[in-house]
Amino acid sequence: MGPHLTAFAEAMPFPLDEFQILGCEAVEDGRGVLVAAPTGAGKTVVGEFGVHLALQTGRKAFYTTPIKALSNQKYHDLVRRHGADQVGLLTGDASINGDAPVVVMTTEVLRNMLYGSSTTLGGLGFVVMDEVHYLADRFRGAVWEEVIIHLPEHVQVISLSATVSNAEEFGAWLSAVRGNTTVVVSEDRPVPLWQHMMVGRDLFDLFVDDGLGILAEHGDAPAGQSVQVNPELLDRIREVDHFRHSRGYDRSPSFDRRGRERSRGGRGGDRGDRGDRGGDRPAGRPAGAGGGRPGGAATRAEVIARLEREGLLPAITFIFSRAGCEAAVGQLLAQDVRLISPTEGARNRRRAEERLAGVDLRDLGVLGYHDFVEGLSRGFAAHHAGMLPTFREIVEELFTEGRVQAVFATETLALGINMPARTVVLEKLVKFNGDSHVDLTPAEYTQLTGRAGRRGIDIEGHAVVVWSRGLDPVAVGGLASTRTYPLNSSFRPTYNMAVNLVDRVGRDAAREILQSSFAQFQADRGAVGLAAQLKRQEEGLEGYAQAMECHLGDFPEYARIRGELSHAEKEAAKDRQTARRADIEASLSALKPGDVVVVPDGRREGMAVVIGANKGGRQAPVSPAILDSDGRVRRLTTHDVRAAVTPVTRLDLPRSFNPKNAKSRRDLAATMRAKVPFEPPRGRESSAETAPAPAGAGPRAALKAQQRRIDELRRELKAHPCHQCPDREHHARWAERWWKAEREARRLRRAMDQRTNSVARQFDQICSLLSDLGYLNPAGTEVTPAGRLLQRIYTEKDLLTAECLNHALWARLDAPSLAAVVSALVHEPRGREDGSAEPRLPNEDVAEAFRQMVRLWSTIEDLEDARKLPSTGAPESGMLWMTHRWAAGQSLDVVLRDSDMAAGDFVRRCKQIVDLLGQIAVSAPQPALQATARRAMDAVNRGVVAADQLD
Repeated sequence: MGPHLTAFAEAMPFPLDEFQILGCEAVEDGRGVLVAAPTGAGKTVVGEFGVHLALQTGRKAFYTTPIKALSNQKYHDLVRRHGADQVGLLTGDASINGDAPVVVMTTEVLRNMLYGSSTTLGGLGFVVMDEVHYLADRFRGAVWEEVIIHLPEHVQVISLSATVSNAEEFGAWLSAVRGNTTVVVSEDRPVPLWQHMMVGRDLFDLFVDDGLGILAEHGDAPAGQSVQVNPELLDRIREVDHFRHSRGYDRSPSFDRRGRERSRGGRGGDRGDRGDRGGDRPAGRPAGAGGGRPGGAATRAEVIARLEREGLLPAITFIFSRAGCEAAVGQLLAQDVRLISPTEGARNRRRAEERLAGVDLRDLGVLGYHDFVEGLSRGFAAHHAGMLPTFREIVEELFTEGRVQAVFATETLALGINMPARTVVLEKLVKFNGDSHVDLTPAEYTQLTGRAGRRGIDIEGHAVVVWSRGLDPVAVGGLASTRTYPLNSSFRPTYNMAVNLVDRVGRDAAREILQSSFAQFQADRGAVGLAAQLKRQEEGLEGYAQAMECHLGDFPEYARIRGELSHAEKEAAKDRQTARRADIEASLSALKPGDVVVVPDGRREGMAVVIGANKGGRQAPVSPAILDSDGRVRRLTTHDVRAAVTPVTRLDLPRSFNPKNAKSRRDLAATMRAKVPFEPPRGRESSAETAPAPAGAGPRAALKAQQRRIDELRRELKAHPCHQCPDREHHARWAERWWKAEREARRLRRAMDQRTNSVARQFDQICSLLSDLGYLNPAGTEVTPAGRLLQRIYTEKDLLTAECLNHALWARLDAPSLAAVVSALVHEPRGREDGSAEPRLPNEDVAEAFRQMVRLWSTIEDLEDARKLPSTGAPESGMLWMTHRWAAGQSLDVVLRDSDMAAGDFVRRCKQIVDLLGQIAVSAPQPALQATARRAMDAVNRGVVAADQLD
């Protein structure tokens, strides 16, 4: 170890692991490094060494994180280590000591610095990219790649990632764009993890020793070897399932993968014994026959009580629902659960009161403060994105200090926040991803359970899945033992990125820079595989060409004619069938009540009278209602006839005819039989069925043209010299293989073309669109004054925001109205919110501005569709009314009245609104609008929004 690393290691409270030493040595040697290690393994030590080295050598270090909460937490960590004068913080919410030698920031802040050529970048030597695997995030992941690509060459990048299966590929890309980069991969957890399942109130090991030793019990089987699920666990589940089934509790099979619909299962327990770990139960009821929740799962209070008895607290229970997290706290309160002493509870209450002293008492009631504090005083709490950020920070602090023993959280907690526990409990193995309910992936399972086991505190961690009906333990075992988590790029060029790149380096250089993205790197590697396949196909083509050589002439040409003829005949048959079907639909649509038709054959062969016309619709086929000769009513569809239907005669339907009346039906059927006797067709089909379909003039002309082409190809085929070859069919078989290989080769060439330069082609389309709208010059090589404005807009709907500013849509709005319309650019409906519902608008100025925004968005979307670019999201009206009320000074209670939005979501959106208003305040073309934006910022950033800042 070098001198700096030696001094750093001696100051650490624990000896460094081998992977930490390797990573730190790479940094001290002046190289970049990618460290991929399990959650909780201590990979941040390498990043902290980069900070230490920067301070020792007089350089700057930026420590970037994906979320503000993690930035805040890391800021406090580094302040404790190096002092407040040495460390700064830059997020959308806070700006503290931004010129310090060590600055913690979100990755977006660093990206904006790079594009803005910030002077803060001077002297920068190290950038730590914590949670760099976040670049796979489909919404924000591209920012990581932008930063890695644009950082100055002399800056050392220290990338910290969860364990991914393609770390070497990612490291190879880092070496390609950043220079010499060392890849350090560790798959060893410093604290062993035990996997369990809880059936009712009973705890079982998920795995047993299957000749693999302790590996099997941990679920970490070597590659290529399987793990054995505990047979006692399987027996107990069958016993419970049989008991419930016999008592009528449920009627479905025991194992249905992961119980997506009705299951509520998904928590777990401790290592301990191999069998029943306790739990009193009524006589005659098997262990785990049900803990009071549907599906046989234990209640949340029972799970926490069992963990407490086994010494497995503190625990994090992941519930993939905000309402579920809050409900869990309510259930523990109702059960009078207390996990800490009254003295400790009083300390927790005082902490919360002190941290929230600046929040209006009326607002606290809306925020669920009283249940929140009561839960803290008993040692448990919820943690989810719908809470006020300060609430979450209090929970994180108290849990880390050991003063909260149980937290019920959504998966957002697993995003790098330092909240390790002794035990992690999973209530479900299904989560909502924003579009639909999907199974947890092995990577997500590992990320969540990685929180279990506190280094330096616990000798082992525990992951517990709570069983409920429909949850298959074998599937859970497979999930827990899978070790394949590829990291895939989500990078794509944006409008803001395009104008910044063109302005900084020019169009051609910008194109080359984008070609260096990880997305293109992966696409090119995929193209290498396609190239190998194409090479094999081309080699096959040469062999097939030799095999079909004919001494009489050009057999490939003969095969082409033959293939074209076969294709033309198939297309003609298909078109005849299409024309026939169209004729049938037209004839059925023309039928009127009283028309008598022949139903040609089948069990219902005979005459029928139309009693109800039907022309179909966009979703429904044509299907007139008919009454057959036996008095039965049904629909006549295109499947019942094989040719156009022509009425044979008409009957006058009685005015009193009622198809629901049996006598009316019998009378009408008798009249039809008497007046129109049925004569079965001669042979199998009637003459009408064998007649050609009476296609219209256009289709008939097309069919005739097809037939002429077929006749021409047949003559050409017979006239070809190879047609007389005695080995013609032998050659033809090889020719067929040649044509099949040629089609596959063409497909591979198209796939390669799509992958090659794919990012650059998308960039070209973006530049073309920006030129059309006036943000770049017609050649797409220079940024216009409108483009200068777009350069300063960093939001997902960047182009729409710039269009609104350049069209002066908001010039006449007052501050509350401006805040309201800006909310339409940041709000994202979730859950039950209906974005298509009629918006509630505070005044006509907002209504008109919103209508104009929608028109501009529609124009942008049309331009994007024409170029096959990803669509810009439409402006959302869900927060217009609430934001206007808040900016106008109303209380939080009034603002959220009649709304499903959580207070925490509202506060978070308000912060985003303030951030975008700040961008408008410095970039709007009109000074008056800049002033209005500043007033709107002050109007929104008040009360609970302003109080929720970093202390």
